[in-house]
Amino acid sequence: MQVLAATPGITAEAAAAAVQAAVAHAEARGWKINVAVVDRGGNLMAFLRMPGAFLHSIQIAIDKAYTAASFGFPTKAWMGAVGHDEGMKLGFSSQPRLIVFGGGLPIGGKDEWIGGIGVSGASEAEDEECARAGLAAIGFGITQ
Repeated sequence: MQVLAATPGITAEAAAAAVQAAVAHAEARGWKINVAVVDRGGNLMAFLRMPGAFLHSIQIAIDKAYTAASFGFPTKAWMGAVGHDEGMKLGFSSQPRLIVFGGGLPIGGKDEWIGGIGVSGASEAEDEECARAGLAAIGFGITQ
């Protein structure tokens, strides 16, 4: 019987490159963001805060990355995933760390993701644009 499972994961080097690329993308556009990368288990691997980025957005960026890593799809897809089921909306919305608006993306493929990236501090669309820049810097995109 095999006891230890080999789980793919993001390296510290890739996590650092992704947050740096997201910040560079935001900086070039005059946006101030916080950006986080977590591994598949939701553990923080890298984080950067731009000077002047909203303090409250620190935890939101981390939680966006956590949500994307937890479920393997973009945070903005959450409301569509629950549909019109009011019970699910209420139940999930009361869960700590679950973010249901844009800016969090899984890292990896549709069925095999290795983590998540979350950006907060600009608009929802700008946050996601920065997250995509972070993914592109490490050779990943999303298929959803």
